[in-house]
Amino acid sequence: MKNTLFPIFLKTEHLRFLIIGGGNVGLEKASTLLKQNPSAKIKVISRLIKDELKQLSHTHENLQLIEKDFEDSDLQQSDLVIIATDDTELNKTIKTKANAKGILVNAADQPDLCDFYLGSIVNKGHLKIAISTNGKSPVMARRLREYFTAVIPDSIEDNIDELHAIRNQHKGDFNEKLNDLNLLTSSFGEKKSTKKYKRFVFEISLVFFALFIGYALSSIVSFTDAQSFVSHIPTIFYIMLAVGFFAQLVDGAVGLGYGVTCSTSMMIFGVNLPAISGSIHTAEMFSSGISGFSHYKFGNVNKKLLIALAIPGVIGAVLGSLLLVYLGNKYETIAYAVLATYTLIIGIRLIVLAFRKKIERKKVKNVGFLGFSGGFLDAFGGGGWGPIVTSTLLAKGKKSNIVVGTVSLAEFFVTLSASITFFITLGVSHGFIVAGLIIGGTTAAPIASKLAGKIPQRAAILAVAFLVIVFSVRILMKIF
Repeated sequence: MKNTLFPIFLKTEHLRFLIIGGGNVGLEKASTLLKQNPSAKIKVISRLIKDELKQLSHTHENLQLIEKDFEDSDLQQSDLVIIATDDTELNKTIKTKANAKGILVNAADQPDLCDFYLGSIVNKGHLKIAISTNGKSPVMARRLREYFTAVIPDSIEDNIDELHAIRNQHKGDFNEKLNDLNLLTSSFGEKKSTKKYKRFVFEISLVFFALFIGYALSSIVSFTDAQSFVSHIPTIFYIMLAVGFFAQLVDGAVGLGYGVTCSTSMMIFGVNLPAISGSIHTAEMFSSGISGFSHYKFGNVNKKLLIALAIPGVIGAVLGSLLLVYLGNKYETIAYAVLATYTLIIGIRLIVLAFRKKIERKKVKNVGFLGFSGGFLDAFGGGGWGPIVTSTLLAKGKKSNIVVGTVSLAEFFVTLSASITFFITLGVSHGFIVAGLIIGGTTAAPIASKLAGKIPQRAAILAVAFLVIVFSVRILMKIF
């Protein structure tokens, strides 16, 4: 058995928690505990304690903050220990000493030092669901929490209260109560079966519709006509099919890099520069729209930050698109050099991002300029919005789900504005390129979704950075 965890629910009003570390992680752990029980007894020990933790202690008298280094005596009168420092040796020492006293330990981001995990929690009144991936993928646990939070109605609490009242009023023995309650809740299983049936009917209808359309078209377009059409499809379509497939695999494994992977790959094949950015943004507009809407639905979008990024981003994207069209048509060699240098810088930035350590949260200044720069360089280079904007906001200690959600939705407006600009200036001359990218990316999407979370984030980002740097250097060597 791969997962031997035994889930339990603790009555936190009877426990005393010790958190060692007063940074972002310590704040997150304390906030999580207080969210589940505002009266939980928590002691935080750290040489430096974040201001947010201090503000939290002002509204929670049961949250005790002590600014000092850890000492063995701190383990006294503690039932559970949560380690939130980035000092691995200190963490090991604390765990050894705590376990010697019979105290269980959780060490953030260090599964080997954990006696228990703090899972993602779904709260719906009396209903509480804890989700764990056995320490393998906290991101997946968070996504599942978001999913269940969205699909489970708030009215479930009323249903639970009603079932509780029926159970208390029932005069039968245990088996009779169980049978009657099973009967009352059997509709949940029926809904699942109905859903499967509806899906089966939909799939059968879809197949029939496809056959019907195919038969109807066969009476209009002969096999010879179809064969002739396929033979006239340009080679660039098949090249873009492979590029789109590969770029989507990269983006699925890493969570960024679609645009910059496409642009560097397409430069290798000598695709016209304006067509590179125009086709990438047209193809990416669909995925960013769906992604942004999903994040908005799950509450991962900060509206104020969205407006601050999107409006300057749109302006930058339009200007970047126009500049690329001008340079790409009249100064192709210079444009290739500028673009290859830009992607080289993005590759180096990805390496910095891969090795970036967790830092204290800082206020982001000049958000509008960040959005403008990201939109301008993204449109000019065919990619880079994510590596520029997302990495900058994350480097300031912003909450990851809010950053990713807001930047994804803002990206839709940026790609839309760039696509419209390229369409007006270039027309649809790059239609086969767009079609290849969309079909290739769509084909790779199921595989990419399976890769997500299975490749270590740092290794995946470094792999993308390596490819981008190699491609960029190769292009620069050809020019000079």
